[in-house]
Amino acid sequence: MGDLISKKTRIEFREYFTALYLAQIDEEFASAGITEDTGYQPPVSGQRRSLVERYYRTIDFTDWQDVRKVLRVYENVLFALEQRAKNASDGRDDYAESMFAKLKRWMERDGFVYSEGRIVPSAQNAMMEGLLRMFSGLDAQTLYQQIDRLKNSIDEDPALAIGTAKEMIETTCKMIISNAGGEVDESWDTSRLVKETRKLLRLVPEDIPNTAKGAEIIQKIISSLGQITQGIAELRNLYGTGHGKGGRAKGLGPRHARLIVACSAALCTFFFETYQARQRELSISR
Repeated sequence: MGDLISKKTRIEFREYFTALYLAQIDEEFASAGITEDTGYQPPVSGQRRSLVERYYRTIDFTDWQDVRKVLRVYENVLFALEQRAKNASDGRDDYAESMFAKLKRWMERDGFVYSEGRIVPSAQNAMMEGLLRMFSGLDAQTLYQQIDRLKNSIDEDPALAIGTAKEMIETTCKMIISNAGGEVDESWDTSRLVKETRKLLRLVPEDIPNTAKGAEIIQKIISSLGQITQGIAELRNLYGTGHGKGGRAKGLGPRHARLIVACSAALCTFFFETYQARQRELSISR
């Protein structure tokens, strides 16, 4: 699984701290509940850079709970710069304004938004983090890599995001089928994998009793799952990665990639939550 805060962003914030006193750096990190690895000798120059790296050393940047602590530190940094820029005695503080804009921009590249003193995951990043938390504890390295690739490619490489969205659906289906004791035929395409997963999870329309409230609507929604998958597969064939294209083919943009990724993430989330619900039903009935 990739880092939730990139190394580049961490370095940019580290450089901000070089303008502070050592005691101020200690206070910022300690107040967020972050401890210092006092025995670590980082390969950087300067006391302040070294101190920040010793605090970074105790953080697992792939773990959301750890990253939340760092985000609290970064919130304080951005808030202080924002206030300094607003309250400049001569009406302008170029350093505070430029540093605030730069650090805020790096957070946005990592999928976070700063607003009113808080840093929160963007809708896109929150969706990906939700998937990561849902699949945590499973041996799903391929899925982690795909989610990480999606986070980093939607804006920079929409074609890669579209291709990866389709792959994520396939990986999720294969994982659910295998974990449930089924066998996956390697010749199955995306539509067939989704169809088999729906059968396994009892999500085919005929498995919804007509007596259920809103049964007809539920049946329509479930039937549409196959159409969504087919559409994603067709778009991937036209614009996504996986099929050689001459030169630099013009395709869909980031906004289209975001739609496709959102649909894929929603489908994968629904499938896996249903799988978990079916597992609980089995354990209760035993």
